[in-house]
Amino acid sequence: MNVLLTPPIAFLIYIPLILLISLLGKALAPEHKADPAKISLYSSGEKAPTNTAAPGYAPFFLVAFFFAIIHLGILVLATGNLSSSSILYLAGLVLGLVALILG
Repeated sequence: MNVLLTPPIAFLIYIPLILLISLLGKALAPEHKADPAKISLYSSGEKAPTNTAAPGYAPFFLVAFFFAIIHLGILVLATGNLSSSSILYLAGLVLGLVALILG
C-alpha cells in the first residue's frame, strides 16, 4: 500500500483519474453559445475603464520589497538572541522600511 503513495506512482494514477473527471465535466456542460454580453466586463452596470490602473510592475515591486524586508528581518531577529546587535539590526530594519515607504 505504501507503494501507491510514492509521488511517481501517485502521479501516474492521478493523471487518468483527472482526465476522466475532465471529460465527464465536458460531457455534462451545456453547449457554449457566443454572446457578447457573456464575455464583456461587468461592474454593477458601469462601463469598465479603458486606461490601465497601474502601468508597469513598480507598485508590485514596492509591496514585494516591503513584505520581503518585514518577513526576512523578523525571521533573522526571531532566530537570534536578544542583544545590543539585534537592537541595532531592528533599528536598521525600521530605517529601511521608512526609506522604502517614503520612496
